[in-house]
Amino acid sequence: MFIPEILGNYSKSQPGKVFTSYNGREWTYSEFYEKAKRVAAYFQSKGYEKEDIIALYSLNTDIFLVCYFGIQLGGFSVMPINTKLAAPEVEYIFKHSEAKTIVYDVRIENVINETKHIFLEKLTIGGEDHIGKIMEDESLEFTSVQLSADDTSVIMYTSGTTGKPKGVMLTNKNIVAAGEIWSEVMDITENDRMLVSTPLFHCAAAHVFIVPVTYKGGSFIIEEAFSTDKTLTLLQEEEPTMFFGVPAMYTIMLNFPHIQDIKLPTLRLFGYGAAPMPYEILKKLKETFPNIKVQNLYGQTENAPAASSLKDHLALEKIGSVGEPLPQTEIRIVDEFGQPLPVGYVGEIVVKGPQVMKGYLSNQEETDRAIKDGWLYSGDLGRFDEDGLLYIVDRKKDMIIRGGENVYPVEVEEVLYQIPELLEAAVIGVPHQVYGEVPKAFAVTKVGKTITEEQVKEYCATQLAKYKVPMEVEFMDELPRNASGKVLKHTLASK
Repeated sequence: MFIPEILGNYSKSQPGKVFTSYNGREWTYSEFYEKAKRVAAYFQSKGYEKEDIIALYSLNTDIFLVCYFGIQLGGFSVMPINTKLAAPEVEYIFKHSEAKTIVYDVRIENVINETKHIFLEKLTIGGEDHIGKIMEDESLEFTSVQLSADDTSVIMYTSGTTGKPKGVMLTNKNIVAAGEIWSEVMDITENDRMLVSTPLFHCAAAHVFIVPVTYKGGSFIIEEAFSTDKTLTLLQEEEPTMFFGVPAMYTIMLNFPHIQDIKLPTLRLFGYGAAPMPYEILKKLKETFPNIKVQNLYGQTENAPAASSLKDHLALEKIGSVGEPLPQTEIRIVDEFGQPLPVGYVGEIVVKGPQVMKGYLSNQEETDRAIKDGWLYSGDLGRFDEDGLLYIVDRKKDMIIRGGENVYPVEVEEVLYQIPELLEAAVIGVPHQVYGEVPKAFAVTKVGKTITEEQVKEYCATQLAKYKVPMEVEFMDELPRNASGKVLKHTLASK
């Protein structure tokens, strides 16, 4: 069975159990599944064909999930769109994907109104509330669809941090595999309640948490967006057992006044990923909440995302590691010819498993470049240690070559995060007449703190080889990030 079918089974075996909670509104498994069936039935009644692409452009809400599951249930391909993209970026995705129709949230319709792509229909969430009416329309009759393992059920466009976004095609098999894998690794049960504050359109929220918790029959508390005050309130009042955040979210939370006085008795797990967690932040998180386990989760959209995980007992001992390969998953470190490298050597991380994507939509050339003999070439540089734990050294494209010496930005960033006055930092390579390129740091200071460029450099010089010390430090109010929390280094490079 695949995820939409598993959801249907739970609607019969535990119909009265709360599945979603959003702004005080609760829907049981039975109520939620009926709404999802009507969404599926609507598109069936309009003559849409199997694997037709339906775009979903919405802020976090329970209705997002109804549409997400309902579109798949009908045998169609759902395409969640990053709501933080500009209109030209969104239009590129519409045009490239040839999406047939769109479901969109009227609260952010200004971007949609700026695009020129012609859809068969534009269905609103709010306003005229087409979707609201569809979810309550008892006359819509759902026809059960035979879902196949290789059907494209979800298309997610990559963040485009290194170029034009590519449409990752994930099949029913890929997504149920992610559900099996992550639920096993995080010990998810039907008793878990997940607080979701990260964007549902992103692969981490959707497939590392929504899908595995659904796979096990658990429940969700959905927050429209991360907000320090509200998120901490929900963590205390709604009694979740699990929470996921990118490192920047934990940094902000830990700098919240009187954070040490906050008690979270029901929470068992802090998940983190999308970017490296600095040692100082992780150490402070464990000191502040000693009874809550932490777990690093590594993957990318192209593998659903599911590659490896570092569990709590090794979190501080193996700082910087993204852990062991996940169940059903193989990981290798290879050289430029695709040959495996020995322990300790840095090379490209390649991944194989049932969660690896079908390919890139309408882009066979990039598909062939990314997948070779069933192995997904991640574009991440990494190494294994003698204990079989994986370390990401950096993105292949981010590595700086300074006068023939390799500088990995993440290594320099780790040192910058040790400086008490700095809230966050990022490092890129910039052109240099003599060395070809050199490291440059961008830093954000904590509120009420000051530090000079020279002081930052002086500290780095005590921790790093001379060639790794940033040639320049530029202070910013905030770092540019995409919706998944990753720093947009190409934006920094254009400054």
